[in-house]
Amino acid sequence: MTPSFDLGPRPETLSRRSLLKLLAAVGGAGAVGVSAGCATPTGLPGPGTLNLALNRSLVSLDNKLNQFDAAVTVQRGVRQGLTRLTPDLKLQMVLADRFVLTDPTTWTVRLREGIRYSDGSPVQVADVATALRMYRDTSGGFLATFFPEWPKVVPVDDRTFRMETEAPLPILDYLMANILITPAKANKPEELQSGVGTGPYVVTRANRGDGTYLLDANPNYWGTKPTVSRVQVRFLPEESSRVVALRSGEVDVIDSISPDSVEQLRGLPGVSIETRPGTRLTHLFYNFRKPKNHPLANPKVREALSYAIDGTSLIKDILQGSVVQASGVVPPDVAGAAKVGSFTYDPARAKSMLAALGVRDLPMRIIWESGEFASDTQVLEAVYQMLREVGVRPTLKEFQPGGDISTWRQGKAGDWDLLANGYGSPTGLAVTMMQGMYAGTQQKETTRDTYHGYIFPGITKQIAAASSETDEARRAVLLQKVQRDIWNTWPAMWAFAPKAVVARRQRVGGLNLGANNSYDLTAVRLGA
Repeated sequence: MTPSFDLGPRPETLSRRSLLKLLAAVGGAGAVGVSAGCATPTGLPGPGTLNLALNRSLVSLDNKLNQFDAAVTVQRGVRQGLTRLTPDLKLQMVLADRFVLTDPTTWTVRLREGIRYSDGSPVQVADVATALRMYRDTSGGFLATFFPEWPKVVPVDDRTFRMETEAPLPILDYLMANILITPAKANKPEELQSGVGTGPYVVTRANRGDGTYLLDANPNYWGTKPTVSRVQVRFLPEESSRVVALRSGEVDVIDSISPDSVEQLRGLPGVSIETRPGTRLTHLFYNFRKPKNHPLANPKVREALSYAIDGTSLIKDILQGSVVQASGVVPPDVAGAAKVGSFTYDPARAKSMLAALGVRDLPMRIIWESGEFASDTQVLEAVYQMLREVGVRPTLKEFQPGGDISTWRQGKAGDWDLLANGYGSPTGLAVTMMQGMYAGTQQKETTRDTYHGYIFPGITKQIAAASSETDEARRAVLLQKVQRDIWNTWPAMWAFAPKAVVARRQRVGGLNLGANNSYDLTAVRLGA
């Protein structure tokens, strides 16, 4: 009998407009009390080297935990999945050449013939089974939250296998685009710092401490060889440093830049801006781990606080039109998104509701990681002032990249009330984002795998029903209803979807920016 691979058991005040403009101009450091030194880039890249400067440190070359947008670009240069998303969020075969739903609970998958890792060893069915188990068992794993259940891998022959689930999972082919395959013997339930992959590049130098990596073209790559032979990845946390580096030609591509920087660079000789609607949701999300008697445990309090936020002015005066205000609980450009609500600025209503609810002088600690989104400090300084005007006592705590914000987010360090956070869509589908953010259970909470303690059993049940619905029309109806029900819990004080944007030197061609703010390194070419 052919064995199956079962995953096994698991382990002083200014006017608002003046304030906003001032903050946009000077960075609004007053309420935060945090400053950082300016990192000066050094060293020019060679003519055949693509030099990337990231706003966040790339601490690993797999994606079990590390899933910010630019990381996806680099990680997929080294490791690949059975499938992937095109820039327009369509599904494309990669390591698999067949991925077919053969009955409601079974997918039949065939590995592409002749695919090998960079060390020459073949990709095997067992590698897929092990990868699923490692992603599942990684503590606090980001991608694990998107799977309603984990499929069982049943080999058919050396290249073919079935993926079986208890309930129908008609989006499994999209989910598997995010499971990067590694040889079974080298895989672990943690972020991988080394090891081989099937990608077009191999890692020839790495320094996790400073976020610097050197990638060289994989001589054993099974697919079309990349035209760029070497890629250098650098971490430059200060936006001003990234802009200077791009203008001087020291780097070729930078990401996560503010509208002010875009205006500085637009029209500059030798520089181009790439932008498109994005699939990332950035929100001020409440801490749902509060005790039942805490004001923030009351959805009416959460709703009241939302009326304090002048989102229109934030977008116009600080974000300068670089984002779209959310009208639902997922970004408007993901498949299945529904317009189910709106954020309204009405501070008098906020004050009245809070008073009626007996909430006065509410302390509120707001946390975020520097670089989480462009102009983050300016936005949060403005939010700080807006909340003060309705009687809230906010404090701001900014974490530097690589710090311990993860332990805070999981409720294992200090207490907090509101998190400014971005949440990507690795599948381009609304249903998987809802699965990751809003389908919390008490079992998941024991390992802190809920999204900040958000647990509403009725909503979780609805998401499960939508995830398993094979009829697309019926799934759309289910999705619209559950999105409306999620909105009515008021999970976020304010939310918006940033547009995807990168700036590049014009010597860089073939950079087709995806809606998920990443791009395919193999399509990039370098000119003079």
